[in-house]
Amino acid sequence: MTGHLPTDFEQKICPPEQLSARLGSLTRPLVFTNGCFDILHRGHVTYLAQARALGQGLIVALNTDASVKSLGKGDDRPINPLENRAAVIAALESVSLVTWFDADTPYELITAIKPDILVKGGDWAVDKIVGAAEVMAWGGHVHSIPFLFQTSTTQTLKRIRGA
Repeated sequence: MTGHLPTDFEQKICPPEQLSARLGSLTRPLVFTNGCFDILHRGHVTYLAQARALGQGLIVALNTDASVKSLGKGDDRPINPLENRAAVIAALESVSLVTWFDADTPYELITAIKPDILVKGGDWAVDKIVGAAEVMAWGGHVHSIPFLFQTSTTQTLKRIRGA
C-alpha cells in the first residue's frame, strides 16, 4: 500500500491562517502554551497534561524551524522539523489543537486567540511571560508550572553526543 493514511490526531494540526475558523469549535476555558518541543520527553508530556488540566482545551503553538534556530539552541536544532513536531504534539490526548509561529515570540497568536489561561514552564516568571499582561487585562489567568522532572532536550543531546 502506498501513500499516507490519515490519522485522527492530524486533524488537530492547524495552520495559523486557519485558526480563527477553528477557535469556535474549541471548548473554553481555553489554555495556550508554546515552545519548541523538539525531542518530546517526560517533562514535556507532564507539563502539557498539567496545562490542559487548567482548562477544557489546550492550544500548543510551536516555534517554526527558523524560530527555533533564532533562539540559539544550536546550529543543528531543531532535530525534528516542524511537521514532525506538530504531529507528535497533536497525538497527545491532552492537546486540542497545534499551530505554529515564525516570530521570536507567540505574541500575535496570543492576542488573536485570546486564551482564558496562558501557561509556560517553571523557568518563566509570570511577569516575564510574553502576553501575560494582555491575558490578565481581558480577565484571563497566567501560570508558570513548576517542573516535576529535570529533563531537557539540550541535556539529552549532550548525553547522546558524549559531550
